[in-house]
Amino acid sequence: MDNDVHTYQRQGFGTALELEGPVGLLIIDFVNGFADPEIFGGGNIPQAIANTVPLLAEARQRGWPVAHSRIVFADDGGDHNVFAQKVPGMLTLKENEARSAIVPELAPAPGELVVRKTVPSAFFGTMLTAWLAQRGVKTLVIAGAVTSGCVRASVVDAMSYGYRPLVLSDCVGDRAIAPHDANLFDMGQKYATVMTRDEALKALAEA
Repeated sequence: MDNDVHTYQRQGFGTALELEGPVGLLIIDFVNGFADPEIFGGGNIPQAIANTVPLLAEARQRGWPVAHSRIVFADDGGDHNVFAQKVPGMLTLKENEARSAIVPELAPAPGELVVRKTVPSAFFGTMLTAWLAQRGVKTLVIAGAVTSGCVRASVVDAMSYGYRPLVLSDCVGDRAIAPHDANLFDMGQKYATVMTRDEALKALAEA
């Protein structure tokens, strides 16, 4: 691992991003189905959800724009896609299914955006980019599940649209720890700043 880090450093990866306000918060797919190890959950997702509860409270206190995402397919599956072909169980995430509902402890408040999507990225084919731009967001704090899937896809798109992604390492989770750790490392080298929740809140105190 030390040799790997040296290679990235030698090649110029891992440059720090300036955390510039305004700041927004994106919580990705913290829904009942991903909280349940018998459906799509497991690993460190429950702890990531617990760590996000005080994060959300702090974001609201600071007046940050907050967006949430859910995977929601049509009741008749008419919008099925390649993602659903690869993971057929995704078609069970429908508007009124409990497994598709955001976990109660992170329930959206009035004025917070809820993005419905049928692919990993919270940006692809949604109004999220425009909603964040309208609010002037520059640094986008990111929590959610899963680190190696929908979180990573959303981080890459956030960076591509010109936002500065700030991934909170203890507020994102995956059903397996190895892909969680590998993707945190990779995102930190190429696309985002990676910090713990408390480190980030301290760093953003003046933003």
